[in-house]
Amino acid sequence: MFCEPTILSMLTPLFLEFPYEGHYIRSIIVVSLYVSLVAVGLSTLFSLPVALLVGFKDFPGKALITAIINTGMGFPSVVVGLVVLVAVSNQGPLGSFDLVFTTEAMIISQFILATPVITGVSLAAVSSVEQSVRDAAYAMGGTRTDVALVTIKEARYGIATAVLAGFGRAISEVGGVLIVGGNIASPDGTSVTRTLTTAIQLEARQGRFETAMILGGILLVLVLVVNAIVGRLGNGNGGGRYG
Repeated sequence: MFCEPTILSMLTPLFLEFPYEGHYIRSIIVVSLYVSLVAVGLSTLFSLPVALLVGFKDFPGKALITAIINTGMGFPSVVVGLVVLVAVSNQGPLGSFDLVFTTEAMIISQFILATPVITGVSLAAVSSVEQSVRDAAYAMGGTRTDVALVTIKEARYGIATAVLAGFGRAISEVGGVLIVGGNIASPDGTSVTRTLTTAIQLEARQGRFETAMILGGILLVLVLVVNAIVGRLGNGNGGGRYG
């Protein structure tokens, strides 16, 4: 927070011929973080219960669901973006919500891309927790919720890795958000649906390589900061009934 004015002042010479103020960069960062963090947060809330269910229960079609999850890790982002665009278009099932070229549509696209990654890595993490841990929780009178919490605690390192992988998949994505968001900025340069990745693509295409490099550096810093925060949370001791 305290370094922002200094950083912007150091970068001022690179923007002498740039048509926008520093708010252009700031608005892009805000949109990028908002879209990716919301998408990954929602994906995590969805993925963890699915990973616990698939990891603990035996049911018909379990192998198929696991295969779909693993296949989903490689979904082409442009295909996901196209499907979401069709879904939110006037003729699509979500057409009444008027989501075309909005951050909400971008969140849907990133949610679809991040969910298989977070689910797949979380599934591997919870499946690696020994059965004896769950048995001990049951033996101590734990409910299913208690056992699930114990398992999450034991698998927290792997789950943290899953969240990081999902965030990396989301924030580095270009094709999907470009299709559903439209890479829109207002006349004064404020980002509407322009993210760091789509802005990098645009600036590089227009020959403003210095700006593209700055945006790329900011993207790397954001990923490193989120990596450090989630890693710190994953390494926390945490408390628990059976801990």
